[in-house]
Amino acid sequence: MEGIYETDLFSYVILPLLIIVARIADVSFGTLRIVMVSKGQKLIAPVLGFFEVVIWLITMSKVIQNIDNWVAYVAYGLGFACGNYIGLIIEEKLAVGIVRLQIITRTNADQLIVKLRGSGYGITYHEAHGSEGKVAVIYSIIKRSNINRVINLIREYNPQAFYSIADVRFVSKDVYSPSLPISTLNRWRKGK
Repeated sequence: MEGIYETDLFSYVILPLLIIVARIADVSFGTLRIVMVSKGQKLIAPVLGFFEVVIWLITMSKVIQNIDNWVAYVAYGLGFACGNYIGLIIEEKLAVGIVRLQIITRTNADQLIVKLRGSGYGITYHEAHGSEGKVAVIYSIIKRSNINRVINLIREYNPQAFYSIADVRFVSKDVYSPSLPISTLNRWRKGK
């Protein structure tokens, strides 16, 4: 009598599904580990790396044990692709760390500045000259988890603004938001 591990059902359905799930897990751990290394998370990154490698070793041993099973190879590749995708989604949902936001606008930025400050975001603001004339440049350091809220404010108060977002590994001080009245902003703009 055949054992479950020697059946076609196991070899061509169950084993490939297990390989896909394992690869999704280990590649997702790997993606998160790389993010944690880039963010300087010295404790989390090694733990993720441990689980990533253990799962990978178990998966590879099963693929090698079934070296003549082409379905296992396809499952391995499919699991890798899905793991990358799922790892990025998880990383996006976790929104670990802080980012630098730069907003450049050709229109008056006073309302946007007041709204950002009123929402608790610290900002730095100055006027500059771009290729098409005078522009306002706004900088802020924000938590990654707040990106969507800030982008919604930009779209609401200055929809034509250009903005860029860059990862920041370290900030020397906490960010706070003094609430300045628009009259103070206008004095800054006029250089008084």
